[in-house]
Amino acid sequence: MTSIPAESPIAAESGRGPARRRSTPYLLILPVVVVVGAILGYPLYNLVDLSFQHYQLPELIQHSGHYIGLSNFGSVLHDSVFWHTLERTIVFTIVNVGLTMGLGTLIALLLCRISTWVRVPLTVALVLVWSMPAVVAVQLWYWMTNFENGILNYVLGLGQHDWYASTDSQLGMVTSLIVWGAIPFVTVTVYAGLAQVPHELVEAAEIDGAGPLRIFRDVTFPVLKPIFLILTSLSIIWDFGVFTQPFLLIGAAKQTTSNYLMAVYLFEEGYAKSDYGRGAAISILMLFMVAAMSFFYVRKMVRYGDVR
Repeated sequence: MTSIPAESPIAAESGRGPARRRSTPYLLILPVVVVVGAILGYPLYNLVDLSFQHYQLPELIQHSGHYIGLSNFGSVLHDSVFWHTLERTIVFTIVNVGLTMGLGTLIALLLCRISTWVRVPLTVALVLVWSMPAVVAVQLWYWMTNFENGILNYVLGLGQHDWYASTDSQLGMVTSLIVWGAIPFVTVTVYAGLAQVPHELVEAAEIDGAGPLRIFRDVTFPVLKPIFLILTSLSIIWDFGVFTQPFLLIGAAKQTTSNYLMAVYLFEEGYAKSDYGRGAAISILMLFMVAAMSFFYVRKMVRYGDVR
């Protein structure tokens, strides 16, 4: 067999082949990266620039702020309300994500075991809940929990119990509303993923005497792991920065430092007090905190993609 000289054009072309194949995916996604970077980069740049300025109502009218360096960040980080709010929001996020993922997965497993006549209306109900606007859902929840004529007090026989009398009860009502609205997305996504679980593996595990929990742990969960990672990351982002439900359900008049969540704290400090530079600093800190909390799940997704 005749060998091809190393300096020949054919050898050079064959050497460029692997490198070209490796760079092709990056070249294909480059236009998308550029467009998304331009759309997100400009507002993010303005936000960072605003966080270094003293920018209140007079500066807003003049369209010109005063550069004060890291003073806004220092003011926020030395605010005890910020740290108490952060701790409360982290606990709130963990509870919401845990309940959403757990209940959504259980309902998805239930959908696989019930008849079509039950599954179809249940799925339709889940989609209706998912599509309901947050403001409408808040109003519905408020009617149900109203202390004078709410149906929840009537069903439980609690008389005129005020579900918003304490901080824990207020946040509990917000949690129930958020989990109720988030379960459909998790359920539908996990249910779609269950279709990818090989049925023969489940049957083999059942023949070997494995119970439902063992089958889920050893057969179902490994297949659904990428879906769980994505759903958990999205849930962390959504629940950590939630604003509409806590602000409207608790009510503006009852918002105090004892029940602040991070998005409400941002609104009160940045917009209610018209301190836009300080609000921008809080926004950036929230961005870094969400990135830090999601880092573990994003890294797991990347590693899982590399293994596959």
